[in-house]
Amino acid sequence: MIQLANKTAVITGASRGIGAAVAKKLAQCGANMALLARSEGDIKRLAAEIGEQALPIVCDVSNYQDVQRAMAQCAEHFGGVDICINNAGIIDPIARIEDSDPAHWGRVVDINVKGVYYCLHAVYPYLKDRGGVVINLSSGAAVNALEGWSHYCATKAAVLSLTKCANKEWASQGIRVVGLSPGTVATGMQQAIKESGINFVSQMDWSAHIPVEDVAQAVAWLTQSESSEFDGQDFSLKTPEGRMAAGLSPR
Repeated sequence: MIQLANKTAVITGASRGIGAAVAKKLAQCGANMALLARSEGDIKRLAAEIGEQALPIVCDVSNYQDVQRAMAQCAEHFGGVDICINNAGIIDPIARIEDSDPAHWGRVVDINVKGVYYCLHAVYPYLKDRGGVVINLSSGAAVNALEGWSHYCATKAAVLSLTKCANKEWASQGIRVVGLSPGTVATGMQQAIKESGINFVSQMDWSAHIPVEDVAQAVAWLTQSESSEFDGQDFSLKTPEGRMAAGLSPR
């Protein structure tokens, strides 16, 4: 059993899907947590379900002042921050480059890249003297080009680079930074991908996508020191070896 008692995590994009599943898993492991999302009603409901361990904070990760305020609020409420899980990310609207809307494309950059950077920057003051771990949700799209996903592929490649850079800069201070590439996950994002009809991922059967609980288990495992060999890179759940390392059965 992974033990996170007396640890405090910040989870972005916590209102649903992977973020909500991670919150529930970390609560089972004993962690306190700040649930960050733009949807106030959803994170309040999730916090009520979890109990006193959870603090809902309305936050738009594309706004640095929001992120900075949320980190400070979490630290004040729980006495510090030990874990930062950068989960917030979007893929809509899916479109080929020539059909894409520059404003929408830029919005994906604001959330998927700037949001991760903002969290890294804002959480550092709370980790520098106590160590901790940052987990960035990544994707196979970070290293693969997919039709209609130029925004998502480019931003996930940028997140992987941020993971590498942050780990290089902070490892000597006891701060671990690691990425998680879970593969395709049964969430609302996959519904949008399926509806787009673009590239092979949209044609995959729903049963091919892993459940959010698998991702949550992997996140919990990555908070542990035994996973440190993957620091500065994306740990993959797409292999039997990766799944077994994270405490999951092979698919």
